[in-house]
Amino acid sequence: MIPIQATHVSAVVLSEFDGTYKMLLLDRVKGGYWCHVAGGVESGEEGWQTILRELKEETQIDALELHSADFLEQFYEAKKNRIMVVPCFVIFCKPNQNVILNHEHTDFRWCSLEEAKHLAPFANQHRLYEHVWAHYIEQAPSQFTRINIADV
Repeated sequence: MIPIQATHVSAVVLSEFDGTYKMLLLDRVKGGYWCHVAGGVESGEEGWQTILRELKEETQIDALELHSADFLEQFYEAKKNRIMVVPCFVIFCKPNQNVILNHEHTDFRWCSLEEAKHLAPFANQHRLYEHVWAHYIEQAPSQFTRINIADV
């Protein structure tokens, strides 16, 4: 038996630089690879609350707008013999956003789609980035994916 777990969430973070959107990638200490913001859901948290907390902890960024990405990352984790299903979000932050990393990452880059796909090692990451680019940058996001964070 292989258990299926949904204990983590992730987000592609977007900021505009000189009229062009870029996505944030972080170089993880654990694992040593480039990825987007992600983290584990803590007791009592909703998934959207987790990703806003993780964003703040990992980068010191405050979200301006939050969307469900309408995308699930999924992969088999051999060391733990489990299938992970990770709900994804899209976070828009202020233009020319500064990043202050915590101890979980060694570096960050604001990337074009092609740059992000070049840095990220996993095919599922590439599919997520292509999906976000097509549905949140090349066209206006659907009103149905927006999550109201004004009351947070």
